[in-house]
Amino acid sequence: MITKEEIQELLHSTETYRVERTTSTGDMDKFQEAICAFANDLPNSRKKGYLILGAYDNGTLSGLKVTDDLLKKIAAIRSNGNILPIPVMSVDRFQFPEGDLLVTEVSPSDLPPVRYRGRTFIRIGPRRDIATEAEERILAERRMSFMATFDTMPCLAAKLNDVNTDLLRTKYLIPLLGNELVESDTRPIEEQMAAVGMYDTEHLCPTYAAVVLFGNKPRRFMPGLYVQYVRFKGEDVTSEVENEMQLEGNYCELLPRLESLLELSVIKKKPVFVSILREEMVSNYPYQAIRELLLNACMHRDMQSNTPLRFYEFASHLEILNAGGLYGNARPENFPRINDYRNPLVASAMKTLGYVNMFSRGIGQVQTDLKENGNKPAQFDVSMLTAFLVTVEQKDIEQFKFVPSDGAPMVSSEDDVTSLSQALSQALSQVLSQACPKLDVSHYPDATAILIALCKEPQSLKELMEKTKEKNRGRIKDNVLQHLCESGLVEPTIKDVPNSPKQKYALTDNGREKLQTIS
Repeated sequence: MITKEEIQELLHSTETYRVERTTSTGDMDKFQEAICAFANDLPNSRKKGYLILGAYDNGTLSGLKVTDDLLKKIAAIRSNGNILPIPVMSVDRFQFPEGDLLVTEVSPSDLPPVRYRGRTFIRIGPRRDIATEAEERILAERRMSFMATFDTMPCLAAKLNDVNTDLLRTKYLIPLLGNELVESDTRPIEEQMAAVGMYDTEHLCPTYAAVVLFGNKPRRFMPGLYVQYVRFKGEDVTSEVENEMQLEGNYCELLPRLESLLELSVIKKKPVFVSILREEMVSNYPYQAIRELLLNACMHRDMQSNTPLRFYEFASHLEILNAGGLYGNARPENFPRINDYRNPLVASAMKTLGYVNMFSRGIGQVQTDLKENGNKPAQFDVSMLTAFLVTVEQKDIEQFKFVPSDGAPMVSSEDDVTSLSQALSQALSQVLSQACPKLDVSHYPDATAILIALCKEPQSLKELMEKTKEKNRGRIKDNVLQHLCESGLVEPTIKDVPNSPKQKYALTDNGREKLQTIS
């Protein structure tokens, strides 16, 4: 029970959601509603609530005299049958010079929702209210975290033929148990499924986990089990829609489709110069990070909700909105350090299928991947009771530029060698004038473009003519390539047959070393 010193602190506490003060002694409805609300602990603070009789709202005492009859009257609330399940509470009297206080201490229930005369009362800050349907579902989920979870429950409307048992066997049972054990198992498929939580032998039907993971048409039983993808031109949902689709099916079908969507539509890549000899691919979002966020959303979503998993792509950011807020032991103050599973059987199966690791490292790795790719950290909105929102800002891949080592102005990177800037050409011209004095670069500017083209891979004479848009074969071969070969910067790949139709030209080690000086 709380101490006298702690009571004095609570009298002026700002934690109004767990303290109710009153000067009344006869309003039993009000007292029982307050006790019910404290037991429900909607914020999931896991802190005890206190109904204090004999104090004003400002914390001053009213001068109440607490009698034994009043103590018995309040204590009888616990077992009078009006509040169910029976709350865990204690009642005590505290005496002060200004008057007495009667304090009822109420512990959060492990089996919410707690109801007073059939109604579920909750605390919304300093006031009491009746829970909405969504708030009741949150409380019911909390009860389920101490009992069987939704994914382990029987899907009473489904039959065995509503599950693709071949898919279940090859994708799940064999990886989980091993091919030899599965092949030697002579039990009916129902018993094999029941052994791993995928079938309910009492009700003779598959569990919700089996329908989610391997069901033929899972939306018949869970209408919200799909992903709504929309790409907008602007920054909010009022802007023009560029593309939209619904991805549905069991998770063995849905998750690969999500991965393909990321690779083909969402993740955009572009090559940029790191040096004159090397380029790297940069992307607007790191694939692994966005994949992890989407898989987590699929794993932790509220399967009972009719709301789809919303995956929206805007001009400068992504949003992933998932039905179901933080669950079980995960709360705003300990997220993401503490993890809990709304659908533990689905989560375990997704690990076996190779989609998640269940090491509670996902969010940390996402932030690391985003940082390494040049994106800002992902933003997690855990304030919504019935949903979970993740926002990731895009990295502008146009910002990556090539800067020559001689301090020339910043130059944009392009694939086409003919569009190289004058700054890069000047840097190459300096190398050519020193390494190949016979070649007058001012008369043959194609020489710099040829060197750039050869940085990537050997090129034929025809390919070099196409890249430089030169139509005179002899001009390139006799006046440029010949001098580059004589200077030791370039060499033919077929030295014994100079005029071979398969002849190509490549940078020599010396040529690469020279070019490296401006990298």
